[in-house]
Amino acid sequence: MPAYHSQFKDAQGELVCGSVVLPIKTDVRGPAPPCALDVEDCVDEAINLFRANVLFRRFEVESPADRVLCYLMVYIGECIRLVQKEKDNQAARKALTTFIKKPFSVPGEKAFGLGGFFTNAANNKEADTFRAYFRQLREECGNRLFPRLYNPDGTHNKWWMQYAKKKFMNINSA
Repeated sequence: MPAYHSQFKDAQGELVCGSVVLPIKTDVRGPAPPCALDVEDCVDEAINLFRANVLFRRFEVESPADRVLCYLMVYIGECIRLVQKEKDNQAARKALTTFIKKPFSVPGEKAFGLGGFFTNAANNKEADTFRAYFRQLREECGNRLFPRLYNPDGTHNKWWMQYAKKKFMNINSA
């Protein structure tokens, strides 16, 4: 059974390191164009497909949008593992906010975990665009994911926390 691929495979946009800058619904500043509030964007798609796709060990990239999806799948797994360690949702929110703001690697850097999926940045401008776009995605994804990870009473949502031990394609970090 194949993994679920991005519905945005035909999306047009700026190409950066083999991925495409897709529109998102956000107030977070960055290079992503705005998306209508009543449609699903790539962040919604990644969150909705995470629990199905995380079970796959292989993922064949079919479009630049699939690279964005792969990155977000790995990132969501990191977020779940991070907040799962926290006892209450206030401490988890603080830890997640700190994690979101933390510097991260881009394609071409040694620590980048998805090097086989992305092309290396051709120049500093492309690396900066990648960093700005994926920082915007990381922040928006973390903000939308957090309410799903916790029940209204502040306890862990077991239907999401059970995926803390799963790694999309066995990759640890994005």
